[in-house]
Amino acid sequence: MEGDLSHPVMPLLMFSLQNVPWGAALVVVLLLILSGLISGSEVAFFSLTPEQIKECREGDDEVGKKVFSLLQTPQLLLATILICNNFVNVAIVMISTFIAWQVADDIGIARDGAEIFITLTFVVTALVVFIGEIVPKIYATKNSLNFARRMITFWIVSIKVCKPLALLLTSMGNTMEKALAKRNYNLEVSVNEVDQAVSLATDKVDDKASEMLKGIVHFGSKTVKQIMVSRTDMNALDKEIDFHELMDHINKNSFSRLPVYEDTIDSLVGILYIKDLLPYLDKNEHFEWKRIIRKDIYYVPESKKIDELLRDFQERRVHMAIIVDEYGGTTGLVTLEDIIEEIVGDINDEFDGDLVQDYVSQDASFNLDGKTSLVDFERLALLSPDYFDKVKGESDSLGGLILELLQEMPSTGKKIDYRDITFTIKAVDKKRIKTVHVKFNDEQHIKRLQAEFEEDEKQTS
Repeated sequence: MEGDLSHPVMPLLMFSLQNVPWGAALVVVLLLILSGLISGSEVAFFSLTPEQIKECREGDDEVGKKVFSLLQTPQLLLATILICNNFVNVAIVMISTFIAWQVADDIGIARDGAEIFITLTFVVTALVVFIGEIVPKIYATKNSLNFARRMITFWIVSIKVCKPLALLLTSMGNTMEKALAKRNYNLEVSVNEVDQAVSLATDKVDDKASEMLKGIVHFGSKTVKQIMVSRTDMNALDKEIDFHELMDHINKNSFSRLPVYEDTIDSLVGILYIKDLLPYLDKNEHFEWKRIIRKDIYYVPESKKIDELLRDFQERRVHMAIIVDEYGGTTGLVTLEDIIEEIVGDINDEFDGDLVQDYVSQDASFNLDGKTSLVDFERLALLSPDYFDKVKGESDSLGGLILELLQEMPSTGKKIDYRDITFTIKAVDKKRIKTVHVKFNDEQHIKRLQAEFEEDEKQTS
């Protein structure tokens, strides 16, 4: 209301400039500038790049060498910066309070009144945050080395003055850190804890989103061996076939990239990209298709993590890698699609067929190929990624898991029980398990599977 002096803050606005203790006000201004320089120094020193630090270390500039010297004791430097910053900010608050009290006395309001507290808090906070934090830190971020050089003398002196207190604080911090370590006070969250958190949130997110979140959580812990197309399932080309045989092979299998070998799969000579054949489709059987093979083959070990491989694919601009064992033998291949599937779920590509065979909706049982990877089986059967960890050994496929459980090649009809699952061998040959019947014995899990398969059928129909 205009002219209403009863408002609690109005008296503070009605004083003469003569009431202000200008000496104290000047000190506050200088302290605000100093606060900004201190805050900017923290950003400047600790945002120096490795190249800038190297320049300080190896350059002829004495100031640069002093900057490098301070960075050799970062805890001491940081402790000194924090001590100075807190000292200056406390001084700003105390002197500002003195100024406010002087003004309050002159205009006749109580020193401990709400209007004094509210106004002082707002004004001092705004000044310290803007002048003492935001502005200097923005500048120091863009001019870190120059800022550090200009403040070097101040910090050399400050460290000498504050060293006893700074060393005491760093010592206390180190002692507390060691004490927490002894008690195993670990703030890191394990992969399994995150996975459990995702599982508990299934009532808030749909199953597809939940599976994607779990895929992201476990993404960094998987190796290429766990997701690769095995050597026995690789579709590769013999270098000696003619062009017509090549085209027949491509028409039957619809691959986009094919490894090419000489004599054996262990002697790869390159990768054939089917798109490279497009200009030559009208050639006769004598066409030398070998000359368009891309010679660069990207080899990776079985132990390579798939998150690292994904970065390599992006950097190299390739979509396929050949997996080799410790002796250099080919053990399989992995594609970009295989890696992406670990997050988003199955993508139907040239290496994928229908995993589930002869599905029975009544009990959610089905047949699987023995070469089905455990990763795919766990995803398909809605099992946790560590469901078989205690028994799978080095196996990566369903057939390999059963061999680990039995320690022998099973005969047709053999039943194997593990936890809530019964595996029945449907077909074997002399070398491997071909088909496995999978039946679940937990009613709740069966209902989840039935709902999942019904949802998939709706989406595909």
